[in-house]
Amino acid sequence: MGEMELQRYGVPSAVTGDEGIQLLNRQSKEELIRIIIDDAKNWLAHDGLWFQAVEKRYGIDVAIDADIEAWRYFTVIEAKRIMERLGLRPGGGIPALVECLRHRLYARLNLQDVIEQSDRRVIFRMLDCRVQSARKRKGLPDFPCKEVGMVEYAEFARAIDPRITTRCIACPPDAHPDTFLCAWEFVVGE
Repeated sequence: MGEMELQRYGVPSAVTGDEGIQLLNRQSKEELIRIIIDDAKNWLAHDGLWFQAVEKRYGIDVAIDADIEAWRYFTVIEAKRIMERLGLRPGGGIPALVECLRHRLYARLNLQDVIEQSDRRVIFRMLDCRVQSARKRKGLPDFPCKEVGMVEYAEFARAIDPRITTRCIACPPDAHPDTFLCAWEFVVGE
């Protein structure tokens, strides 16, 4: 880019630059919900394409290792932002974890529930997963996401409350019933 171009395009903006936020302020509740769901789909599509690019270049094992490391940090960022948005402080136990799980990006796309909830323990289940459902439609086996999930869910729970421990009940490649794809137990320790 030449000096004249820099001067030409370096003029102050005639707008505030927050057009994307202003646009949201003008939307109906229904349109905002559609935008949130679409943004979550875009996030998941990017996650999948990034994974596939690494897998194509370096193989599945390297892609999974890279995915684990990305989730190790992203899940904590997501948990902290959710807690801030909800006005929660770390240490809120199982009730805080359950509430934060409802606000994850995945909760906008997948079907999930909690069962056997008490003050000290809860079972979280992914009833339908967009990634696994797409693979099933294509006639592919479940994606083996357990290794990634172990880090993702354990670090998310620990960010909510460091006393929470995480145990995988089942997650692909594990066998699982038709009623869920993965299930996780969270327990508040002493």
